[in-house]
Amino acid sequence: MAGRSTDLTDRRPWYSGITGYQWLVLVIASLGWVFDVFEGQVFVASMRDAMPALLGVEADHASVSQWNDRAFASFLLGGALGGVLFGIVADRIGRSKTMVITILFYSLFTCVTAFAQTPWQIVLLRFFVAMGVGGEWAVASAMVAEVMPTRSRPVMSSIFHGSSVFGTLMAAAVGALVIGNEALGENAWRWGFAIGAVPALLTVWVRWKLREPDEWVRAKDRAKTDSEAQVGRLWDLLAPPHLRNTLVGVTLASIGLVTFWGVHIYGKNAWLRQAQTTALHSENVPRIPPSDKDAKVAYKKQRAAALAKHRSRIKRAEMLSMTFNTIGGGLGLILFGPIAIRWGRRKTFIFYHAVAFLMVLVLFQFLIPRNPPAWQLALALPVFGFFTLGMHAGYAVYFPELYPTRLRGTGSGFCFNMGRLATAAAFVGFGMVTITDERKAVLLAPLYLVGVAVVLLARETQGQDLPE
Repeated sequence: MAGRSTDLTDRRPWYSGITGYQWLVLVIASLGWVFDVFEGQVFVASMRDAMPALLGVEADHASVSQWNDRAFASFLLGGALGGVLFGIVADRIGRSKTMVITILFYSLFTCVTAFAQTPWQIVLLRFFVAMGVGGEWAVASAMVAEVMPTRSRPVMSSIFHGSSVFGTLMAAAVGALVIGNEALGENAWRWGFAIGAVPALLTVWVRWKLREPDEWVRAKDRAKTDSEAQVGRLWDLLAPPHLRNTLVGVTLASIGLVTFWGVHIYGKNAWLRQAQTTALHSENVPRIPPSDKDAKVAYKKQRAAALAKHRSRIKRAEMLSMTFNTIGGGLGLILFGPIAIRWGRRKTFIFYHAVAFLMVLVLFQFLIPRNPPAWQLALALPVFGFFTLGMHAGYAVYFPELYPTRLRGTGSGFCFNMGRLATAAAFVGFGMVTITDERKAVLLAPLYLVGVAVVLLARETQGQDLPE
């Protein structure tokens, strides 16, 4: 059987002997994750358009950043609830059935966001979108791990998580071609959210093609006769022998998610800031506001008019930064598995966290403030994305390896999505103060070093089979 102890000494390449059905599982799980990420990132692509339109202010107004941070916090809270809830459901009723529910959940509520009339409605709807987003990852990561052979599992799990870059690139394309399309007017951002209904079509394929993993079927059968082997029992994660794994997993995910939403996504500001500077210069607007109070009011109006005039060019620059950042991140995600096969899970996590810390300082403290040549940003952004995003593939590789089948969906979903609570708390805090995106990223950078320390306490699972 694929993935069991009989293949621990198998030295064939990871791709050798993979069946057609195993490839199908990878494709379907990855598509679910692609659309999952799109639903999250389409807000990132539209956050400088939707909130200003609903608030009636310019994109750089302080209230826009505060409402966007509230939306992020709501999204993260919803993801935490959905990840835990649907992880439990997946262990109890099955992987494929739960995947259908989660995809329908995030598709429906993203589409409904297109009809939002106030900022608080977007904040509320992001909560429900995230419930499906958090749940889909827990289900799909468990299913990929259970279906794949042991020698192939790290690479296949990395490919699964790495597919997320297509969701981000889709969001960037929608941002540039739809949200930034002047022909669609100020409400173009609504069309970006309306596209979110498309993933619902994937559920037909899921129900038609996917069957429950044999491991889950056996675990479900054992639960009928063994009271100690009940599936999806949340409190088992917080007791020996699983407590240590859970604490490590939750902490790693917290660091990764806080820095994703507070650091990684702001790589999109690299060329954005340059485009804004160019727009102001072309309209003879100084970069530094005057000190006089009355002059400052006039300056803000002049600055807003200049940026509005060059809105499409600035949006394209923002999406170009997002694309370069995402391409690097995709490589980091895909290569996490092969590196983890050679170095082990712990050393790979340490490598990613340490270099991510350095790259944050390079990008936000050295490059962006100095308005560097485009080639420097073109080199730095993919490297920045490689390490700040790439570590996330480790969660898909590592978390399912920490728990037995009866707790795999519950444990993976709990670890990954409890990290969203820490992230939500961080954004609630940031939403109460006025702070630039770049400053926010620098303040959060030391969390990567905390991640290095946490990994030293983690259990190594390299070369081990999934626990029954």
